[in-house]
Amino acid sequence: MAVQATPGFDLQPSSEQVALSTNYITNFDFLSQYLPDTYEKEFERYGNRTISGFLRMVGAEMPSNSDLIKWAEQGRLHTKYVNCTSGAAAAQDTATWTVNDTLTPGTGGIAIRVGQTVFITDNTANSGLVNKAIVTGVDTAAGTFAVAYYEAGGQTVAAGVACTVMIYGSEFKKGTNGMTGSLEADDVIFDNSPIIIKDKYAVSGSDMAQIGWIEVTTENGATGYLWYLKSEHETRLRFDDYLETAMIEAVPAEAASGAIAAGGDVGNKGSEGIFYAVENRGNVWSGGIPSSLADFDSIIGRLDKQGAIEENVLFVNREMSFDIDDMLAAQNSYGAGGTSYGLFDNDEQMALNLGFTGFRRGYDFYKSDWKYLNDPTMRGDLTNGVVNGLLVPAGSTTVYDQVLGKNAKRPFLHVRYRASETEDRRYKTWVTGSAGGAMNSDLDAMEVHFLSERAVCTMGANNFFIFEG
Repeated sequence: MAVQATPGFDLQPSSEQVALSTNYITNFDFLSQYLPDTYEKEFERYGNRTISGFLRMVGAEMPSNSDLIKWAEQGRLHTKYVNCTSGAAAAQDTATWTVNDTLTPGTGGIAIRVGQTVFITDNTANSGLVNKAIVTGVDTAAGTFAVAYYEAGGQTVAAGVACTVMIYGSEFKKGTNGMTGSLEADDVIFDNSPIIIKDKYAVSGSDMAQIGWIEVTTENGATGYLWYLKSEHETRLRFDDYLETAMIEAVPAEAASGAIAAGGDVGNKGSEGIFYAVENRGNVWSGGIPSSLADFDSIIGRLDKQGAIEENVLFVNREMSFDIDDMLAAQNSYGAGGTSYGLFDNDEQMALNLGFTGFRRGYDFYKSDWKYLNDPTMRGDLTNGVVNGLLVPAGSTTVYDQVLGKNAKRPFLHVRYRASETEDRRYKTWVTGSAGGAMNSDLDAMEVHFLSERAVCTMGANNFFIFEG
């Protein structure tokens, strides 16, 4: 059996730019002897419809007074090149190696110095060919270095074979000078730009005087028999959600794109949202959901190669949540034939817990359902562009803040909003018109305006994982 397509879930929005006929009393036929038995209060059939809260859980908000936010992230501490070739034949006692890796711009060449000791290994799997050698000469501009091998048998690989070279130390003779040359710290500079997010609700003065026949409510507790109150509050709730989803989904406008060229008041440079940052600077799992320990072992292997953050939170959709539960349940020897996992003292009077909130395998993983990925009006129920979950490292990271001019601890995810001593654009709202208490124009209506200018900073994106379908 399967979930039937009909009847399904309603995706038709109830928010319109015009008054709905269902919002107000339309039947004034007093000749009918049959009066309806009405429920006064609106039934909340979709429960809590808001999807925001993710950034409040994992990040923070702080002001910024610039159109551009810049920060520096640490580079690697140790040196390793994974595409090096030797011009010497096998069994030679010395050789000159060429580094074919793409070097980081501005580093001034390879970071190998005379006197350092290196470990050299063949990139071919299971070949067993390795050497240890001391560096005797370096040509940084050409990207080459000469070595003398410690092994009597000399070089183990043939000329031209791709190898990995790792520096593990140095060795000098007695009474010699110090190391020649020094290395500069390798920082990586990132930046992001805030975007302006707006919304508005408008209602005419005449419609504000219209009495509805049902009591309307919203998720933030607003209630009343005036329909425009509900619409204004829903506009506010929708704007609150967009403040978060814009930070999740935003992308920078590419050169010569339509967004940059768009006329009027729309179109700008865009911004780097969380998904964009992780897809381009982080780790991507694609082609399904990791549903076995072997899958998570490969994820853990990648995390080992990144920042190795001890605690991580998995924000997942329902399918991935259940797959993780099933994977963990399968580790119980009784899981296949019974339901003893979760609560091992289950009885007929106790609710059976079939879910897990987290697990430890190398690192601590905490699992949390993410409503944004399940909501059918948002990321839920997509056929393309599916995101099953996001792994977010817990805690904070130390970065160099270009504005403050010093190192600062920042959450891996946080929002920067435009603000100064005279203007705070974190969350602005104001009323214009000549109705609803506003008396600042001759417009016979009330207009409620919403505005925010903000950007999200995804720091240490190399420690994030996005799970795409």
